Amino acid sequence: MKKYAFNEITLMQYILAIHGMQVGIGVLQLPRLLAEKAGTDGWISLVIGWLVSIIVSLVIIRIMKFYPEGTILELLSHYFGRWVGKLGALVFCAYFFFFFFIVVVRAVLFLKLWILPQTPDAMIMILFLIPSYLIVTGGVRIMGRYAELVFYMALWLPIFYLLPLSVSHNWLHLLPVLKEGWKTILETSLTTVLSFLGFETAFFLYPFLQKKQSASKGIIVANILTMIVYLGVTLVSFVFFSPDEITRYNEPTLSVLKVTELRFVERMEIVFLAFYLFILSTTAMPMMHFTIFCSNWLFGTKAFRGHFLVVAAFVIAYVVFFVPTFPQSDKSQKIFGNIALYVSFGFPFVLWFLLWMKTRSARRKLA
Repeated sequence: MKKYAFNEITLMQYILAIHGMQVGIGVLQLPRLLAEKAGTDGWISLVIGWLVSIIVSLVIIRIMKFYPEGTILELLSHYFGRWVGKLGALVFCAYFFFFFFIVVVRAVLFLKLWILPQTPDAMIMILFLIPSYLIVTGGVRIMGRYAELVFYMALWLPIFYLLPLSVSHNWLHLLPVLKEGWKTILETSLTTVLSFLGFETAFFLYPFLQKKQSASKGIIVANILTMIVYLGVTLVSFVFFSPDEITRYNEPTLSVLKVTELRFVERMEIVFLAFYLFILSTTAMPMMHFTIFCSNWLFGTKAFRGHFLVVAAFVIAYVVFFVPTFPQSDKSQKIFGNIALYVSFGFPFVLWFLLWMKTRSARRKLA
């Protein structure tokens, strides 16, 4: 009997879960980061980063085919021993917690700046964690259904970005192409690669997938959806703002909406950000779930609710005793980006090579 059969997800839920984890805080600040490093050629770096993320995603699927009925933790234990599995659980637990921590703290900062300037940080964090409890403790199937629901609810959001273009746009901002040179574009692609983080959760989602033969196709579709979102908001920001002007806005994705007013809504960016919290939750909640999943696996327990309360208490205590700021958040993101390059991009290739060598030597012994 399959170990995770009771919690299986469909291909659509698998696609939208990965896509939801990729589209997080990066949407709000990515156009500025690209403009600062590569000017309006930043969209080319985005395409390069997308191609790299697809390659790594396919490597992860190839790895999981070595042990299709278990997560990466079971795979490590099976091929390299119990203690390697424990070490993997510790590393991924820390990684997912750091990812969750960055997203949820950034969400609190955005809410504090744009919508609730007088509300205490701890209160905002508690309000975010209460609904998270219902989703996170529900398991992978519930998270898949939630990601599917949020995706369909958000299909109308792209219309927001057609309205500013009707007020002002200039496609000449994108010309000339390659004005910054390939060296700058390739260096900037490191920034864009990190924006696609979330595909590494395939290490844990793969055994829950009903039709595992479609895993490669699913993860490619998820990356394509993410690419469409990132490229759309980037191009809108680039043609709306001048190349120099866009770098003055911390969140150009929100600032571009300020020019749009309707008779019944004056500040469209507030409406967008309020609804965008649902999308942010599809990033933060799964990361918290996998943090607890790894901690339970590490200690050999099934105390999901207890571990949730520990994680929740930690992040609430942080915003109470260490008031978060945007510079601190930027520094944390930079540190996490360096870690993610090893965990999400370097580790899959190393593991794939080790597994290939191990299975090859085993076949030689049998021969």
